[in-house]
Amino acid sequence: MKTAVADLAHFADALRSRGITVTPDQVTGMAEALTIVDPAARDEVYAALRALSITDPGQRRAFDEEFRRLFEQAGRALEDTGDSTRLAAVSEHRPVVETIPEQEVEDAVSQTGASSIENISARDFADLNDEDLEQAKRLIARMLWKPSAYRTRRWEPDSLGRRPDLRRTLGRSVGPEGDLMRVSMKDRRQRRRPLIMLADISGSMERYSEMFLVFAHAARQHIGQVEVFTFSTHLTRVTPDLEKRDPKIALSKVSKSVTDWSGGTKIGEALREWNKSWSRRLSRGRPVAMILSDGWDCGEPDLLRTEMSRLARSVSSVIWLNPLAARAGYEPATRGMKAVLPHVDHLLPAASVNDLGSVVKLLDQVAR
Repeated sequence: MKTAVADLAHFADALRSRGITVTPDQVTGMAEALTIVDPAARDEVYAALRALSITDPGQRRAFDEEFRRLFEQAGRALEDTGDSTRLAAVSEHRPVVETIPEQEVEDAVSQTGASSIENISARDFADLNDEDLEQAKRLIARMLWKPSAYRTRRWEPDSLGRRPDLRRTLGRSVGPEGDLMRVSMKDRRQRRRPLIMLADISGSMERYSEMFLVFAHAARQHIGQVEVFTFSTHLTRVTPDLEKRDPKIALSKVSKSVTDWSGGTKIGEALREWNKSWSRRLSRGRPVAMILSDGWDCGEPDLLRTEMSRLARSVSSVIWLNPLAARAGYEPATRGMKAVLPHVDHLLPAASVNDLGSVVKLLDQVAR
């Protein structure tokens, strides 16, 4: 049993080394799959593990190589033990897989690099190397977005509603069932709040703005009603670029559309442009506004204060994400942060995967 679990853990590590993201939940699924399929049928085991591990046709070759290597190693191990029966199964390209009980499944998860993923999730984006950044992007892309809905002013038929629908009730009273009046009910219509995301792409935010755009792309793919803008010296709408399903293609289009990367920061002027050109178009449904910036502003504080006040009045709530807020002893002391703070509902850090995960959880509460 322990050998099978260890082999599965090594297999997951080998896939990760080839650039295939394999999370602990996926390994749990693999272990459970091996209790369902026929362990003597190589094709069934291959199909089950592949379905639970690869998400891109380009990963298939690497998967096939590691899968073949896994069972070659199993064959050599049996050769050393002298188990002729099971060795014959391997030589016929049949995997040697035993039924793994639930306790062994949990042990497999603990051996699959969960600690490595937790380490990457907790570290500051600025401290990650290129390989870890790619892993962090994959973790962000797989976040579970389930923002709750809020009740609108409009009513709709609902059999479990909280208020009688007299109009529909009386309408049904005329007809063959008129003597048995059935009371219809209604409740307020529910809808998701739209999300407005503005990312500071100035020089001081270079590493964080890239990860925030990955975050925005994931939001766009999962909840739909998301508008994304970037700003440095001016405001740029990048929502159409993020409609591409592949995040690499989407970010590549954004890099071509935006012309003020790593420039100075004029938050007040960017917000003024948003309030003037986009507020009336995008404020329907009282959206949640999410702004990523460290608050370093080259513009006039009075302008920033005025435009931030206008923005706050046109949305249901404002979430300000500041990567510096994750540091011990941080205080919003820059003049930009002092200007916007009275109009911000939530000031949160955004320097790691865990920080962005907390933002996703907050959206569930804010939406209500």
